[in-house]
Amino acid sequence: MRLFFITSNIHKFLEIKEIFSSEKMDLKLTMTNLRKIEIQDEDLVKIVKFATEHLLSNGYDNFFIEDSGLFIRALNNFPGPFSSYVYKTIGNSGILRLMQDIDDRSAYFKSVIALCYNGKIKMFEGIVNGTISREIKGNKGFGFDPIFIPRGYSKTFGEMERFEKNKISHRAKAAREMIKYLKQLLSST
Repeated sequence: MRLFFITSNIHKFLEIKEIFSSEKMDLKLTMTNLRKIEIQDEDLVKIVKFATEHLLSNGYDNFFIEDSGLFIRALNNFPGPFSSYVYKTIGNSGILRLMQDIDDRSAYFKSVIALCYNGKIKMFEGIVNGTISREIKGNKGFGFDPIFIPRGYSKTFGEMERFEKNKISHRAKAAREMIKYLKQLLSST
């Protein structure tokens, strides 16, 4: 069976593909940048659910969508679901400028996956807590990875190899929950 990951972000696809492989998931995973409709909202769950329902109502099935964001507590959870746009406009250096005189550097990454399988939608979430670094560190990963230090670690996601990040990341947590669900579902059929 083939499962489609609807994304245009090759970095997300490679992370998810590696997680599928490490979890010995036998489904054929295919990336597609099928156009999805996204609403503007402060809630990742609502954003992903709307896009999934729209695609399902247009005849698509056996796919999943993932959306994520960086939530910085001192900035009232900014940029949150607008992370992609904020990264494109001000980048890591812009976030560090906003945080310049702020001592509370706590933040978290959140990922929400909506799976549409056999016409049914199921949601999965993953969160990783951490802090915003004081400088850009590392050139691995993508987006805000070079300024996010996960709790319990001394290096940023941007300094980690993909397999290291995939052990603890928000996206990995949500993906593993989805894979667990799919394995149960497939074993019962």
